[in-house]
Amino acid sequence: MAQVEATTQRVIRAHPETVFGALADYRDVRPRLLTGHFGDYEVREGGTGAGTVVHWRLQATSKRVRDCLVEVTEPTPGRLVERDTNSSMVTTWTVTPAGEGRSRVVVEAVWNGAGGVGGFFERVFAPKGLNRIHDGVLEKLAAEVGG
Repeated sequence: MAQVEATTQRVIRAHPETVFGALADYRDVRPRLLTGHFGDYEVREGGTGAGTVVHWRLQATSKRVRDCLVEVTEPTPGRLVERDTNSSMVTTWTVTPAGEGRSRVVVEAVWNGAGGVGGFFERVFAPKGLNRIHDGVLEKLAAEVGG
């Protein structure tokens, strides 16, 4: 079983505090950022940053649907970590300054992949698909915060 990683990023024309605040708002803003790949979204505890527990169904492909129950932590300023309690997936959102009035948002997802032939295909194709999904979220985030 090998670890699978997917990383994407975007520079957004908004201050890091604004961008992070939008990402950390799981109750009001985050649902507006989600692409059609996400369904059954529900905040179960909290709603802002650390301590939030949220559920969604992620449909990565027409046949691949993952039921996610995510616990959110903020281990350092500018970083949200989403741990799926139903799998080994951990998604980290990191917001850093990227020049005057700009932010760099990096999304990193890691999980334990399958073994064998199926694991090979997962390591090759799953990161590309997940990066497309996260890029769609980042696009909506940029529109949400004005950049």
